[in-house]
Amino acid sequence: MHRITKIAPADIEGESFRMIEDEFLEQTGQTIESYDPAQFAVLRRAIHATGDFSFSRNIRFSAGSIEAGIAAIRAGKNILTDVNMAAAGISKNILHPFGGKVICKVAEENIAQLAKERQKTRSQTAIEEGLLENVGIVAIGNAPTALLSVMELIKAGTAKPDLIVGVPVGFVNAPESKEILSEQNYPFITCLGRKGGTTVSVAIVNALLRLS
Repeated sequence: MHRITKIAPADIEGESFRMIEDEFLEQTGQTIESYDPAQFAVLRRAIHATGDFSFSRNIRFSAGSIEAGIAAIRAGKNILTDVNMAAAGISKNILHPFGGKVICKVAEENIAQLAKERQKTRSQTAIEEGLLENVGIVAIGNAPTALLSVMELIKAGTAKPDLIVGVPVGFVNAPESKEILSEQNYPFITCLGRKGGTTVSVAIVNALLRLS
């Protein structure tokens, strides 16, 4: 017989976090204390969003990545996403008092035409155009092409976001794009392999917002 836990809606997240912490050693073979507290806060929210403890093995933080993300948020910079679902999931009520906004241009009317002219995907083109708008954090969970474009623009010196959250999910170029990101010397948060997705990118950004 299934036993349903009776809990107030406001207490669900806290209880979920408690369960993650209680099970963390058994599920991962690692102790919570082996993590920097801010990094664990990000990882815990990714596990909460996916129900998947394997992110403890796959997640990667560059040196100073969390600090860079927090500084960008506090400076009132914008957050650029690759899909509208990510933009919808980011906690704007936390972001807005700092002065920033969430940007996603992939569905804008001019993007399809620009993409055709440039012979690029809409995701690539939307990211290129969005980076022109005081972006501090780029959060990509869906499109490896968008992540590759960001890295190319940074390499060319035409874009300089403070932090890349690059966690695209999938098979074609998703693992490869994240592997490339993990080798860069600018601030990033990523997860290796095929796992990832919009829910993970949103979870990471929301953790950063709460740390801010």
